[in-house]
Amino acid sequence: MGGVLALVLAGGRGKRMDILCYGRPKPALPFAGRYRIIDFCLSNCLSSGVEDIAVLIDYQRSSMADYLRRWRQANSGLADLDILVPEAGSYAGTADAVFQNLEYLQKHEADTVLILAADHVYEMDYQRMFDSHERKSSEVTIGAVTVPIEQAHRFGLLSADTTGRVQSFVEKPRLPQSNMASMGIYVFNKKVLCELLSQDAARQDSAHDFGYSIIPAAIGRNIVSAFRFDGYWQDIGTVEAYYEANIDLIRFRPPFSLGGIRSIPVENGGLPLVDTFQMGAVDNSLVSAGCIIKGRVENSVLSEGVWVDEGAVITNSVLMANTFVGSRSTVDSCIIDEGVNVGKFCQVGFGAALIPGNWEVTVVGSETVIPPYVTIGRNCRVLPHVKPGDFPSRFVPSGSVIAPRSSSDSSQMQQMD
Repeated sequence: MGGVLALVLAGGRGKRMDILCYGRPKPALPFAGRYRIIDFCLSNCLSSGVEDIAVLIDYQRSSMADYLRRWRQANSGLADLDILVPEAGSYAGTADAVFQNLEYLQKHEADTVLILAADHVYEMDYQRMFDSHERKSSEVTIGAVTVPIEQAHRFGLLSADTTGRVQSFVEKPRLPQSNMASMGIYVFNKKVLCELLSQDAARQDSAHDFGYSIIPAAIGRNIVSAFRFDGYWQDIGTVEAYYEANIDLIRFRPPFSLGGIRSIPVENGGLPLVDTFQMGAVDNSLVSAGCIIKGRVENSVLSEGVWVDEGAVITNSVLMANTFVGSRSTVDSCIIDEGVNVGKFCQVGFGAALIPGNWEVTVVGSETVIPPYVTIGRNCRVLPHVKPGDFPSRFVPSGSVIAPRSSSDSSQMQQMD
């Protein structure tokens, strides 16, 4: 096999991620305290010897580009990373994103193209997939995993014969007939990919998407094979999946190590190690640099700069950077976004779910200020106080709680404590 070019698709809006992706691209979501979700596929490239990487960005492209530039600088000399943006407007789909950069692709000397999604958490050696692609003389290879049948409708599903040759592919069917799911990882012979993209671009009725358009078109006319992956893999497609993937890392036997994941230094570098005061305690948790723990943290994941005040208890939760939890407050089964201030004697994630469902995680949006003595139940969305139109309607579910939002409120609350 000749040279390989990795194309990382990092332009999606993350519509199913609710308020976590308002004003933030999904690949840039903090994960496991000190990482971003996109760090996983980029790190997999480096550990697999794939040094030529291009990241295709769209939604909130300036913040995504800024992160990628800092990641490139932090990992200087390990990879040649290019940042590609739409020629005009936005990408119409994942296939259109690559088609708009067809000239870049055709000029690149690589003869094999690795297509990656930037919103998956996993550790994988892509060389094994390249070897399978070459050994089977494939023109297209699809990374595949087995998923629970009740979740199969969320994925592109494929069937393959005993040799691994793909026989069928259906993107997100209502009634799944298989639980072999596409990982959104594809290996293409470059010539075949360029032909498929050009043909798809000429079709006005196409969704211009790899799962809905490109892969189905390839089956039957090209040699399409499946590469079965048996390691841990999580598609961060929903808030539930994001929460579960974080919590997976603090289970008795974590699914994989974070040791090989490359990120960038924390933005306010020089933070001290975790400071646990005399009455503070941390049990079975991932706690990042610069955290002040005066209360108790159990079974949780904390990003840098989190302050847990005296008597406060954090359990089964994910707290992002620079959040403050006031004295005697409890936070249970929550995702707390960046810069949130929880006042004293609050209960967040309290009691039974207000809306019955298959999960009970409460999400608090970034920079929200929760006043003292407030109780918020399970399975709630808590938004900061905003002007009409600041949050698109899709980010404001019916029954959401609106809390104050201002730096002055935040500082006053800490002084009150």
